[in-house]
Amino acid sequence: MTIAIFLSVLFAGMALGMPVAFALILTGVALMFHLDFFDAQLIAQNLLSGADSFPLMAVPFFILAGELMNAGGISRRIINLAVAFVGHIQGGLGFVAIAASVLLASLSGSAIADTAALATLLIPMMRDNGYPVGRASGLIASGGIIAPIIPPSMPFIIFGVTTNTSITALFLAGIVPGLLMGVGLVLTWLWVSRGMQVKPQPRQSWAQRRHALLDGIWALMLPVIIIGGLKFGVFTPTEAAVVAAVYSLLVSLLVYRELKLPALQPVFVHAARTTATVMFLCAAAMVSSYMITLADLPAQIGQMLGPLMEQPRMLMAAMMLLLLLVGIVMDLTPTILVLGPVMMPLVLQAGIDPTYFGVMFILVGSIGLITPPVCTVLNVVCGIARISLESATRGVLPFLGVYLALLALLVAVPELVTVPAKFFR
Repeated sequence: MTIAIFLSVLFAGMALGMPVAFALILTGVALMFHLDFFDAQLIAQNLLSGADSFPLMAVPFFILAGELMNAGGISRRIINLAVAFVGHIQGGLGFVAIAASVLLASLSGSAIADTAALATLLIPMMRDNGYPVGRASGLIASGGIIAPIIPPSMPFIIFGVTTNTSITALFLAGIVPGLLMGVGLVLTWLWVSRGMQVKPQPRQSWAQRRHALLDGIWALMLPVIIIGGLKFGVFTPTEAAVVAAVYSLLVSLLVYRELKLPALQPVFVHAARTTATVMFLCAAAMVSSYMITLADLPAQIGQMLGPLMEQPRMLMAAMMLLLLLVGIVMDLTPTILVLGPVMMPLVLQAGIDPTYFGVMFILVGSIGLITPPVCTVLNVVCGIARISLESATRGVLPFLGVYLALLALLVAVPELVTVPAKFFR
C-alpha cells in the first residue's frame, strides 16, 4: 500500500504538470497522512536540512565554473585543440566531437552545458561539410552525457549526499567507465561514418597543432588539478569545486581575456538560477526521503525482490532495467533524489559495492537524457540544430545501442569499475 501511494502521488503530480520539487513535497505529505502524523513543522525542518549540506556547496561552484568556461573561451579552445589533431581524417569532425566531449566532461560535469557548447560550435561546421545533421546531433548528444560520469560530476555529488556515499570515491570510480563510453562512441562512429560523402577539414601543420596545444594548456590543466588534488587529499570535492570556479574565472579574465568584468553579471545570474533549481530539488527530496525512511519503503521493496537478494548480479540487472524505464519519463536529478535513498539499503543488504552502484546508477540515468520522450540533452541539441526530435532520435540510436551494450558489460563484469577505482584511490 505504501509503495502504491508513493508512486501514484508522485507520478500524478508530474502528470498534472507540477514541478518535480513540489511533487516530491506532496509525496512526503501524502505519506504523512498515510502514517497518520502530519506535521507542517517537520516539512519545514526537512526542507532546510535538505539544502543545509557542506558537500552540496560544490553544486553552485561547479555550475559557475561551467558557465565561466563557456563564456570565457575555455570550451572553445578544447574544441579547437581536437580539430587541430583529428579534424582532417575521414569523418574527422565526429572524432572532434567525441574528443571534445571527453575533455569537456573533465572540466564542467554538466551534460547540458557541455552539449550546448559542443552543438553551438560543431553542428554548423558539420552541416557545412556535408554531415547528416540528424546523425551529427545524435553523436553530440551522446557525447554530452559523458559529463556526468567523468569527474568532476554534479550528479555524483547529489548522489553522494543523498545516499551517504563517498563523493571522492565516486569521482575516481567514474574515470574508466567514462573513457569506455568515449571508446564506444569512437568505434560506433567508425562504423556509421563509412561511406559518408563529407568534406574533411584541412590538415594542420605541427606548428598549428603546437599553437592549439599551448593555447589550450590552461584549460587542460584544470582536470589535472582537480583529480590530482582529490587523489592526494589536497582538498575535498566541495573545495575542488571552489578551485574550479576560481581557476576558470582567473583564466577567462586574465589569461584568455575573452570575459570582461561587465559580462560577469549575466554569467553569475544564469549560474544562480540553475543553482536555485537544483538546490530546491535537493531540499524537497529530503521531505520525501525522510518519509520513505519512516514508512520503511526499502524493506517493502526488499521483500518484493527477495529472490534476487542472494544473486547480486541479477539484482543489479533488475535495478538497472527499472532505472532505464524510469529514465524514459524522469530527468536525472529527480531520479537520484527519488530512487537513490530507496535502492541504496537494498544494495548494502545484497553486499554490492555502493560506489560501483553509484557509478552504474548515474550511467543509466545519463542514458535517459538521450532517451525520448523526456531526453533533456537530446532536446537541447534539437533546439540548436533546428531539427525535429524524430530526426535526432534516429541519429542517436546507434550510440544508444553501444551504451546499452556497455551497461550490460559492466553489470556482468563489475570488476571493470571496482578494480580501476581501487587503483585510482
